[in-house]
Amino acid sequence: MSNPFEAVWNTLKTLIDDEPKSPLHIIEAGDLWTYYTALEEFIRYEEVGLNTSTDDEILEMLTDAIRVCEAQSQKISAFMVKEGIPLPDVTSAKPKSDPKEVPLGVKLTDDEIANGIAFKIVTLMQLCGKGQADAIRNDVGVLWLELYGEFVSFGATLKTLMRKRGWIKVPPYYYPPGTPTSK
Repeated sequence: MSNPFEAVWNTLKTLIDDEPKSPLHIIEAGDLWTYYTALEEFIRYEEVGLNTSTDDEILEMLTDAIRVCEAQSQKISAFMVKEGIPLPDVTSAKPKSDPKEVPLGVKLTDDEIANGIAFKIVTLMQLCGKGQADAIRNDVGVLWLELYGEFVSFGATLKTLMRKRGWIKVPPYYYPPGTPTSK
């Protein structure tokens, strides 16, 4: 069985050594490009949520989500530029609007906003896992781990809010055949 401390030490050694880094391979570059694009679209969704909700807890959650996503966007874009990966065209920022002036047929409910954010977090976490699995360079692997960790922390807070409000979508429970029933 591998020693986790030895694996961490070996990774750290490669991050601090003076050996030249190999160029990113095409899949590493593609994973970064895809993640950056999805992240920027996620920020647009959060801006829409800010423009439609009046709930203080939702607005605080959206503000935190934007803070996390914008920090990740800056980190990823700086890395991509340094590595020579062209940045994709992304949707421009949404202008601020008064939530009370958004027509009800267009306005997202707080439940829809929270579940949309949860879905997008899960999607980005899956992209982080794919990026981690595809990474050959240790600095890229560590970057994916950092991004994943930030969403784990944020997701735990979001889950608490969603549970409190009864917004978590739970699939039907599975009872295997032959399971004793309590009556």
